[in-house]
Amino acid sequence: MMTQEEYVQRVLELQRQGWSLKEIAADVGYHPATVSKWLKAGGPPPKRTVSPSERAITDRWAKRIDELIAPPSKLLSTSVFEIIRAEGYPGSYPSVVRHVRARRGPRFRVAPQVSVPIETAPGEECQFDFSDCSVRGRQFGLGEVLWCFGAVLCWSRHLFWWFTTSVDKEHTFEGLVRAFEDAGGVPRVARTDRMGALGSSQGKRFRLHAPTVDFASHHGTEIKACQARDAKRKGKIERPFFGLEASFLEELAVLGPPSTITELNARAQAWLGERVNGRVHATTRETPAERLVSERCFLSPLPRRRYDTAYAEPRRVHLAVPLIHWKGVRYSVEPGCIGQKVACREEVDSGELAITWAGQLVGRHRIAPPGSPDVWDPEHRKAAEAAALGRTQPTLRLIATGVLEPRPADPYAGYDVEVPDLSARYGTLS
Repeated sequence: MMTQEEYVQRVLELQRQGWSLKEIAADVGYHPATVSKWLKAGGPPPKRTVSPSERAITDRWAKRIDELIAPPSKLLSTSVFEIIRAEGYPGSYPSVVRHVRARRGPRFRVAPQVSVPIETAPGEECQFDFSDCSVRGRQFGLGEVLWCFGAVLCWSRHLFWWFTTSVDKEHTFEGLVRAFEDAGGVPRVARTDRMGALGSSQGKRFRLHAPTVDFASHHGTEIKACQARDAKRKGKIERPFFGLEASFLEELAVLGPPSTITELNARAQAWLGERVNGRVHATTRETPAERLVSERCFLSPLPRRRYDTAYAEPRRVHLAVPLIHWKGVRYSVEPGCIGQKVACREEVDSGELAITWAGQLVGRHRIAPPGSPDVWDPEHRKAAEAAALGRTQPTLRLIATGVLEPRPADPYAGYDVEVPDLSARYGTLS
């Protein structure tokens, strides 16, 4: 609505210059009938005022909103609205936006240039990447390292998140498998950036490692890497990561952080189902959950056998003690495996090591931090000590019956040895 100042400075000035109503209306951007009504009334109508009793943002809700957006909080208006609505706020979202902007100002600016979105067909492509959430992980007490694996189906915009502690090959494959299972199928192309865990760069080319090729072949998909400095090519997964930090994790910081990564993943899936996949998308004008039902018809079926994403490597048991070395710590096995080659297996994020020999389980341990002392199973230690004593048992029995004398501590005790005459042997020094 035009203010009184704008009316006086512009409309009346143009009228004095002899402009017609149509010319004035075209200049100020209003209908000629509206300009005519203003001229007859002597100005635009006064700004509508609302009594404090009729306002949606009462003193109570204004105080609560100010508490939520007080520094260092970075909550978006959407998060503020969801929080106070759960607390009983009866008003609308635009009312909250106006109040937040009046207190803090707008958070975003218009983009400097227009970008053309990349359209994809149903089932054609998904995009995936990792986002570093270690700062939030330390704040929540979840450890020093925390990553979020994200994947989105480009046509339906169905979004998937999985929090973990590593970005290596095994965790990347596990994240993709979980994303495919969550979507109910496999897209034709899985696009990401030039991850070192998946391949190596050779100029403009990106050469996939052999395990990555095997993973793609197992699922019947193609893994493609974007060109260097081309983040916009996978913008459909980059943009949701802003909501991850500014909405989801910020809300957790205000409402209460999770105690474990498992709880964090459960809350993330519930949040995505309600706030992202269950709401109308601004571009498609449909909910991702509804579009996913249609897109599943174009996705390839999941493989019959789940791809093995576990850490699996052989190890040689020590020749003297039944221990194997795994990620900086030694773990025990059954004593009968001394000197043998065994298979070690650790499921992603399971925290448990399973050791097998000839198809039989010979050890199972919780993963210890690197540098920890040897991890023994009590039964393994007992059996190893019994085997060690068994090898010397006959000698101990003879000593106990007096047949053998125990070996002295000094191996040369009881022997008289003449002191050699070095001068006679080597001569005297002149």
